[in-house]
Amino acid sequence: MALLEVPGREAGRLGIARRWGIPGFDWRGAVARRFLQHAGVYAFLVAAAAVVLLPYYWMLTSSLAPGGQTFSAGLRFLPEEVRWQNYLDVLLKYHLDRWLLNSTIVAVFETAGVLVTSILAGYAFGRLRFWGRDALFFVYLATLMIPGQVTLIPSFLVIRYLGLINTYQGLIIPKLCGFFGVFLMRQFFLSFPPELEDAACIDGSGRLRTLWQIVLPLSRPAVAALSIFAFTGSWNDFLWPLVVVGSERLKTVQLGLAAMKSETTDWGLLMAAAVLSALPLLVLYALLQRRFLRGIPTTGLKA
Repeated sequence: MALLEVPGREAGRLGIARRWGIPGFDWRGAVARRFLQHAGVYAFLVAAAAVVLLPYYWMLTSSLAPGGQTFSAGLRFLPEEVRWQNYLDVLLKYHLDRWLLNSTIVAVFETAGVLVTSILAGYAFGRLRFWGRDALFFVYLATLMIPGQVTLIPSFLVIRYLGLINTYQGLIIPKLCGFFGVFLMRQFFLSFPPELEDAACIDGSGRLRTLWQIVLPLSRPAVAALSIFAFTGSWNDFLWPLVVVGSERLKTVQLGLAAMKSETTDWGLLMAAAVLSALPLLVLYALLQRRFLRGIPTTGLKA
């Protein structure tokens, strides 16, 4: 077995022991133990990935099967009859295209609003100094402990008073500010080097210009992470659209999927609709994956 499989300093020690024949040192056993340790870790990761991906695989295969085979007895890796017609039927029988459009409009505007408010508030809490800043932030942070169900009725009463029931504005406006987003961006801005801001201030740059031209270009990983969180949360939101929307024209994709379930549910069509509804999230994550993975370790590390 090659010593290259043993990383770092231990590989050097094993190579020296093997070359000079140090008595009493079992270099073969050491290499074998290291290999078994790595094999065990990779086996656990593969098993965990299989458990996570199994529901998605079942959803995909069920979308290609006739409705009667979804819950048939026995474990099948592929349906007996591959039925691509399910995807066409779900577009013809239901308003899935309209549901996807509504969810896209709501998610895009909510994500944009969350990014603007979170960046501005996070920068103020993280980089500006004013009286009562920390106390105000902790009061603001305490709102994260309030469940969304508690504020559901007051939010609905405000939206009804403003006459925004069954409108895009009623769906979007209450979600334009996210407490978690402010916390995320504030934690990132705390780790930002102050020397760059000082240099910009010496050159005569104001706060907004410094934020736009210097801080934001260096904050792309955190912005990408927040974008994915905000878009995913808006896309998967079910409770607030259920309360605000009553017309078929403004149904989001989550409300549409729930409406497809009945006593005679065609599970093949429902799973096909679920697969199509998951595609925008997969595309977004694929586009921002690299920045998202870089943004997670750089946020939330300093308090």
